[in-house]
Amino acid sequence: MSLFPSLGDKPHLGAVFQAFPDAVKPLLAYHDVLLRGDSPLSIAEREIIATYVSGLNACTFCFGAHKIYAKVFGVEEGLIDAMMDNIDTAPLPAKLKPLLVYVKKLTVLPARIKDADAKAVYDVGWSERALYDAVQICALFNFMNRIIEGTGVTFDYAHTPPTDAEMNARRTRSYMDFGRELGIID
Repeated sequence: MSLFPSLGDKPHLGAVFQAFPDAVKPLLAYHDVLLRGDSPLSIAEREIIATYVSGLNACTFCFGAHKIYAKVFGVEEGLIDAMMDNIDTAPLPAKLKPLLVYVKKLTVLPARIKDADAKAVYDVGWSERALYDAVQICALFNFMNRIIEGTGVTFDYAHTPPTDAEMNARRTRSYMDFGRELGIID
């Protein structure tokens, strides 16, 4: 039996949104603003953060989906794998590592965030806005990971990779477009 029998045996996030559409529109609008809107963080950097948080939470759906988005926006797949193996030795830009250390701590030990954690981010040149965007991405993906895991979404992009056409479409497709495709947003 699945957690939500009405969603079927191997549900996708789309099935969850179609079954419970009331809050989907503002949620997808927030995704668009945060992940595709103006930010001191590039889209690729934001996707790295989303992927990292989802990997820390072992959410295979979000990890797989955002690993694909990271690749679409120029991140080497091997970089994501190296980052998940060991953030300290991963060939990431030095400026990005303190942000990832911050979001890891915020994900696994949020009550232990200290001034020194923020200072490490500022010391490599990030602004408060960049840190705030990273915090929001971390919070959003902790939230989304709980929705995915709590509803029993089992779709795994590692077993069902997108076609080349689907990969190309991800470059310009908004989250609101996803809601429109599901028929729950006008």
